[in-house]
Parts: sequence; structure tokens; C-alpha cells
Amino acid sequence: MLRQVLHRGLRTCFSRLGHFIASHPVFFASAPVLISILLGASFSRYQVEESVEHLLAPQHSLAKIERNLVNSLFPVNRSKHRLYSDLQTPGRYGRVIVTSFQKANMLDQHHTDLILKLHAAVTKIQVPRPGFNYTFAHICILNNDKTCIVDDIIHVLEELKNARATNRTNFAITYPITHLKDGRAVYNGHQLGGVTVHSKDRVKSAEAIQLTYYLQSINSLNDMVAERWESSFCDTVRLFQKSNSKVKMYPYTSSSLREDFQKTSRVSERYLVTSLILVVTMAILCCSMQDCVRSKPWLGLLGLVTISLATLTAAGIINLTGGKYNSTFLGVPFVMLGHGLYGTFEMLSSWRKTREDQHVKERTAAVYADSMLSFSLTTAMYLVTFGIGASPFTNIEAARIFCCNSCIAIFFNYLYVLSFYGSSLVFTGYIENNYQHSIFCRKVPKPEVLQEKPAWYRFLLTARFSEDTTEGEEVNTYESHLLVCFLKRYYCDWITNTYVKPFVVLFYLIYISFALMGYLQVSEGSDLSNIVATATQTIEYTTAQQKYFSNYSPVIGFYIYESIEYWNTSVQEDVLEYTKGFVRISWFESYLNYLRKLNVTTGLPKKNFTDMLRNSFLKAPQFSHFQEDIIFSKKYNDEVDVVASRMFLVAKTMETNREELYDLLETLRRLSVTSKVKFIVFNPSFVYMDRYASSLGAPLHNSCISALFLLFFSAFLVADSLINVWITLTVVSVEFGVIGFMTLWKVELDCISVLCLIYGINYTIDNCAPLLSTFVLGKDFTRTKWVKNALEVHGVAILQSYLCYIVGLIPLAAVPSNLTCTLFRCLFLIAFVTFFHCFAILPVILTFLPPSKKKRKEKKNPENREEIECVEMVDIDSTRVVDQITTV
Repeated sequence: MLRQVLHRGLRTCFSRLGHFIASHPVFFASAPVLISILLGASFSRYQVEESVEHLLAPQHSLAKIERNLVNSLFPVNRSKHRLYSDLQTPGRYGRVIVTSFQKANMLDQHHTDLILKLHAAVTKIQVPRPGFNYTFAHICILNNDKTCIVDDIIHVLEELKNARATNRTNFAITYPITHLKDGRAVYNGHQLGGVTVHSKDRVKSAEAIQLTYYLQSINSLNDMVAERWESSFCDTVRLFQKSNSKVKMYPYTSSSLREDFQKTSRVSERYLVTSLILVVTMAILCCSMQDCVRSKPWLGLLGLVTISLATLTAAGIINLTGGKYNSTFLGVPFVMLGHGLYGTFEMLSSWRKTREDQHVKERTAAVYADSMLSFSLTTAMYLVTFGIGASPFTNIEAARIFCCNSCIAIFFNYLYVLSFYGSSLVFTGYIENNYQHSIFCRKVPKPEVLQEKPAWYRFLLTARFSEDTTEGEEVNTYESHLLVCFLKRYYCDWITNTYVKPFVVLFYLIYISFALMGYLQVSEGSDLSNIVATATQTIEYTTAQQKYFSNYSPVIGFYIYESIEYWNTSVQEDVLEYTKGFVRISWFESYLNYLRKLNVTTGLPKKNFTDMLRNSFLKAPQFSHFQEDIIFSKKYNDEVDVVASRMFLVAKTMETNREELYDLLETLRRLSVTSKVKFIVFNPSFVYMDRYASSLGAPLHNSCISALFLLFFSAFLVADSLINVWITLTVVSVEFGVIGFMTLWKVELDCISVLCLIYGINYTIDNCAPLLSTFVLGKDFTRTKWVKNALEVHGVAILQSYLCYIVGLIPLAAVPSNLTCTLFRCLFLIAFVTFFHCFAILPVILTFLPPSKKKRKEKKNPENREEIECVEMVDIDSTRVVDQITTV
């Protein structure tokens, strides 16, 4: 009883609101436009987010704390002195992979000279500044002897060139460790790619060579110069390749990822304009009909204007509050499109059900009473789910900002639909009541006057006048609308046909089977190349790196940040004790085994110990390379103590598996907590991977909980709690299918797909809630009758919004960007699966599942009996047979 009272009270409130807006249409039409213009002027403060790590790396990441600790113990220049890798922080750098189209040997004389020539050209790059020209020597990271740090492969190539010049044959390049003439052993596993070796690891040929140039970034001026140097570096490499067309070069800098991430917005512009044109065209067509008076093409256009005003207002607020734009915002207009268009089409559908002899204010009040309650509940669902995503509980900044922007846009869209679109409905209502043309607003002449006009004129001004119809035909005024006619006369009878239902159930079982198959293969995507445009430096460089340099894993730093006695056998036993049973990390076990084999006594000097440790690791077959650094501190009696130490390990592998690397990180983290030795492990990729799964799933998990909570709470507002039960089951079915099919469509669970899944919850409720509400509340007829009635009442609005949404998504599929590709696939699946449920699954399942309906029972009395007498049937022989048929 309480639910019915609340339901009627809310309907009454919305009815009065509609009457009030109809009484002041000019104010409610102009106020949203004025607010949007004022807030939209803030685009003069338009800013773009520069930091990709700030957007996509988990905010509360333990890896960031570990990185700060590592940077405080070991300077960056020492990290890049001996071993190629971004061991601590990427900083500023320029990188290039040099290869050949014919898979030539890059170590032959021609290519060696070419690479050294490229190296000389890079080091001569100048960045002009007022009064000074900066070169690589001015901004490079310095070695201990105050010289620029360059890759050891340069020294290898120089010695190779000198050996050829002097006809020396005793110099040989070994892989992955090469010994230079000064006795240094250098690692080249990440600098030589596509290597073919002879016996004893002697390099026969190498298909690719990678060079890296590290730059200083210690202050704002230095950072600006380094950024310009990176741009000149890319230009120099491209210019060098034009003059040497037989080689292929893949340049990459620290700014490439950021630039390619934002490039998605630039390459999407013309596709978004095409999408807007298609949506406008489809919205106008969906609201048009042959009757020029009752056709509402302007309302289709004004519905899109309403959404645009709300989006502009939200963008203005974001700008005024210091927010910055990023490419993930491309999904916000499609979130608005799905919610806003359905709300406007539902209002238009309610308008068609009102009586034409009523005043416009009364018709508007009836529209608000009929459609605004469900629209308010779905809007509240959007605000709650996206509001949870915009809270501090969301650990991914890009997801949090997206949800925040969506919340603001959805809120203003709700207000503008109530005000701007409602007042637009009032204006078109007056035009309809005055029998004016829906487009040209010209008075439509009477039929007798039109008969004297040309055929084209009569076609444009075709209308049905109220005095031309009987009272019984008044209800069918809008049946000439194509979609209304299609649903009422054809589709409703077809989908509820007894012979169609088994096929629909079979299709649903197939749908569930494929969704389950995909759901069991869900993978988390933390690869940053999934968010950039396709034809970019990032994609080309990443592809080349995976092709030529995937033989060795990323360098993992093992940092011990306490003073321990490495030479003490008991310490070694303690370290070994907490790693027993840990089989998966073979390099760590080998490290402990080598410590045990050393059998170092307590009195052994520390230098001898570290030398023995290094020599032992270099002979170990499990490792491609080992490097160590030890920090000593002097005591008052000139003795030294070990403050911290680190080791870098590179394992031979076929290809880097990010999931295994994530498992490795988590396992080592647990060991570092329980061990007696204080250590951490770090690699720059850990900043993006650290707790990525939990950070990624949190917005979706919280949004699902909040959606279920709101559905439970709204059970007291809707007229029947069974509505929420059906909505919950439908949402679960849709989300399960979308997750499964997007996995089969090679879409990983990343930031973009999770945001789409949050939106999918709301999109499903948007379309299914009115349909289920009408069915559940129906009485006195059969289930099939109420399924047909629900489709007739709400099916047109669902179909209209779906058509507009799909044509708006189609251009998005052609955008050359991985981000928009993920966005298109997820949104398309959400729309398609929801449409499949609304027009196939639910209409069939509801015909034989609860709630039950009370069939109307008629009394069998003589008054209800109809007799048809003297029915003549003539057979072939012309024999007349007279029979009397009595029909009850």
C-alpha cells in the first residue's frame, strides 16, 4: 500500500511540474541555453592532461613508494651506467631501433658505419635558446668521469670498426655479454636483436640494433630543452632514414606515449562530426511521419540540442574547477546519447498517448506524470553508479575523472530534459493544436482546399483533421508512424507466436554458452599501447621491440635496504629459510644457492666477497646477466658497513608475459613482508601493474553494489517490487554476455572497457525498466497480451534510441585508434545485447514466467450468445447444405 501511495504522489508532483513548465515555456527554454553559453565560455582555459602515468597508473601504488626509496639510495645516472634499462624512472630519453627491410646483418661494415654516422648526427643535434645552443653534451646524463653516458653497443661498434680498419680478427662479439678491449664486460641483450650465434655465443648476425640517449631533467628549463631535443631527435631520425631508404628506423621518446595518447582526440574529430550528422539525421527521421501536423522532426533535433547543452555545461564546470581534458572523454558524449535520447523519445511516446482535444498544459502534465518517474529513477541510477566511480575509492585517475564528468553531464541532462526539452514539447504542442505544419509552422489548409493544389503540395501538407475522424478513431491518430505500425501490426504478434518462442529460447541458450566461454577467458589489459592511436610511434616501436628484443625479460632490480653481513653464513641461512618451497622464481633460488656455495667465512673482506659473488653469477647458466651495486658508509674507526645493495637480473624468455610478471611482483611482495631481510623489487612497469587488477575492478565492483542497493531502495518507490527483481536479472544477463563477448572480440579488461561496463548497467536499466514496469503492473489480461502492450507503449522509444545510438557508433569503428576501437566494441555489444533482451528474450520469457495474470472471465448467458443462422455452403456438385452455427 505504501508503494502505491508513494508512486501516485510522485506522479502527481511530476504532473504539477509539467503544468508549471507549460505555463512558463519561454523561461525554461532560455535558461539552459544561457547557462550553457556562460559556462562554455570557460574553454578559454582549456587544458590537456600531460601525464599518462597520473591518469593510468594506480594512484595509491606501493611501487611509487618503492621507486622513491630506490631513487633516494641510488642516483639515476648509476642506474644507466652499466646496463640498458629504465631501471628506476624513465625520465627524458630518445630511443631508436635500426633494422633492415631485407633482414640484413646490422653488424656488417656498411650498417655499422651507418649506425655510427647516425650516432654522430644525434649527438650534434642543437636546441636553440636565447643566447645559447644546447647539444646532447649539455643535457646528457653524466658518468662518474663527467662524460656523457652512451650505450655500450656504441663502444662495441667502434671497436668492431677499428678491428676491421686494422685487419684484426681477434675481436668477436658475444651475446649477451661482450668483453671490450679495456676488460669491461658489457651486456647487449637489449641492444642487439634478432641475433644468430655461432658456438660459444659468438654473434654471427643481428637483424636490429637499439640505441638509447638519456637526458637530464633536473629543473623546468632543463626539462623544456630536453623535450625540444626529443622532438628534434625524431626529426633527425626520419630525415636520416629518407637518405638511407634500405634501413627502417623506429624512433621513440619519453613524450611519444603522451602525444600518441592525445592524438586519438585529433584523429577522431572528423569521425565524430560524421557521427553527429548521422545521429541528427536519424533522430529527425525517427520523429517524422507522413502527417505533417503530428510529425515532430524538430523534437528529434532538439533532443540532441538538449544533450549537447548538458555536455557543454559539464565541460565548462570541469574547466572552471581546474580539470584537464584527456582522450578518455571521447566516451562521455556516447554515455549522454544513450541516456538522453531515450528520455526524450519516451516523452514523445507519452505525448502520442494523450488526447488531442486536451489543452497543451494538460497534455504536458500527463506526459510528465507518465514518463518522468522512470526517467528520474534511471537518472538516479546513473548518478549513484558513476558517483561511486568518481569517489576517492577509485584508484585509477582516468576512471575517476571520467565518472566525475559523466555525473555532472547526466545531472544537467536531467535538468535540461525537464526544462528545455519540456518547453520545446510545449511549443510543438501549440503548433499541433493550431494545425500548423511541423517544419514550416504554416497553417495547414482544409482537405477541400488542398484538392485544388498540385500533387507535391498536397504531399507536403498531408494531415488528418479531428473533425474528419470519429471518436473511436481518435486513439489511432499516430498509428501511421512507421515504427508504431511495425510493432503493433507485425512484430508483437510474431515474437509472441508459439512457434517462434522455442527458437528464441534456443538462441538465448547459445548466447549464454558463448558468453560463458568468453567469461572464462577474461584477461586484464595493462598494456599502454591499447590506449593510443594506431599509426603512431608507440605502436610501431612496441611492435619492433617485441619482434627483435623479446629474448630477454625486463630488468628486475632486487634492492636490500638494510645493513646485513653478507659474508656471514648464518645470514645466508636465514635468507634461505624464508624462501623454501618457493619454486616459481628460479633466479631467486639460484641466488640463494650460490650464496650457500660460496662458503664465505666471517673474516673475508667485503671487496673479495662481492667479487666472488659477481664472478659466480656471471658463470651461472640461469642468468643472462647479473649486476650489483653496494653502498658503503664509514664508521668512526674507518671501518665500513653496508647500507644498501642491489642486484639486477635478466632472465632468458621467449616473450614477456605481463600476467606472470604481475604474479611475480605479488609473490615477492608477500616474501618481503615475511622475510627477516628487508628488500624490495622494482621495475618501472610495476608502477602501472601494481594492484592493477584490484584498482581496475574496484569501480565496476562498487558500481554493481551501489546499483543493487539502489534497486533495493527503489522497491519502495515503484508500484511492485517484482519489477526490481526482473531488472536485476536482466542486468546480470546483459553484463555477463557483454563481458563474455567482448573477450571473444579480443577486448581486454582495461580502464576503457570497465567504464563501458559501468555504463552498461545503466543503459540496460534505461531500456528495460519501463518495459518490465508496464508488464508487471498489468492486470486482467493474459501475459501475452501485456507483453504486446508493453512493446507497443515503450518499444518505439527503445527502437528510436537504439537506431540513433547505433548510427552514432558506426563512424567510431573507423577511427585509427586502439582506444576508440575498444570503446566502439564495448558500446556496440552493450547496445546490441540490451536490444536483444528488450525485443526477444524478455517478450518471450515473460509469457510463461511470473508474475501471473488474471484472465478475464465472462459469464455465459444468453445475452453473450451470438447466433448465425442459415449459413450456406456450396460443394462442388452445387448441392446446397444448410447448417446452423451457434457461436458463444
